[in-house]
Amino acid sequence: MTRISIALLSVILALAGCQTNSVTGRQQLMLVSESTAISESKVAYVAMLQPLEKAGKIDSNPETVARVREITSRLIAQAIKYRPETQKWDWSVKVIDDPKTVNAWCMAGGRMAIYTGLILQIKPTDDELAQVMGHEISHALAKHTTERMSRALAMQVGLGALAISQHDSRYAGLTLTGAQAAAIVALELPNSRTAESEADRIGIELAAKAGYDPRAAVTLWEKMAKIGGGDGKSRNDFLSTHPAPVKRMETLAALVPQMLPYYEDKSPRPTFPLRQSSNLRDVISPALALADERR
Repeated sequence: MTRISIALLSVILALAGCQTNSVTGRQQLMLVSESTAISESKVAYVAMLQPLEKAGKIDSNPETVARVREITSRLIAQAIKYRPETQKWDWSVKVIDDPKTVNAWCMAGGRMAIYTGLILQIKPTDDELAQVMGHEISHALAKHTTERMSRALAMQVGLGALAISQHDSRYAGLTLTGAQAAAIVALELPNSRTAESEADRIGIELAAKAGYDPRAAVTLWEKMAKIGGGDGKSRNDFLSTHPAPVKRMETLAALVPQMLPYYEDKSPRPTFPLRQSSNLRDVISPALALADERR
């Protein structure tokens, strides 16, 4: 296929796949439905984490796991108020033992992970950690993960196990369909400035309503910027996909006065009952069975 044909096909796909997001009111490229993105992300999630679990690198520190789960459960409760239908999502969070990686993510459907590198290098307070997870949850709420999957499919970037393994050795050996591979590639693709602004706005509100200080959104990014100096010793994937310019911190600071009343509200802060299971056994079989059916 010629470059012109590929470009024309991309334009046709983009026009055909544009939909208006009910949460943000913005038009997004949606070549896959959110339900499809959720089911394919489930398979990709298991494929990514199963080898790490076997190596003992999932939820290895009970104290850290308990802290992350407590914060995340309060954020999810607020996310469900934002989009009530997400109560049916299979919300979960895993802590990946990788001290060099400063990152966190939330796939379509509410499956999350945070790397120990973010906790060890950033040393976030609970308020700052809530901003990280609230921001990632907001990407899923606003269908940004589905949007990035669509971009990956449209661009044909990194699809297939070979292409993924060439981009990152962490994914070497994975055998996935195009949509499942796109779910992984979507984690590596940067969001647009518009999507980042949307996630910042929703995330700081979720955190404030969950009882976490909105001023921590600014101090978090100050810390992120400090470790982004490029000494070659850390892999700050979070900064690579979440740019933190001064203007962004100023925007967050401007949102703080609006969010403080939510934070200062003395009402009880509800939590969402996350699964107590410490392994992937409860999702591996059905997820892989679904993958087999689609091959």
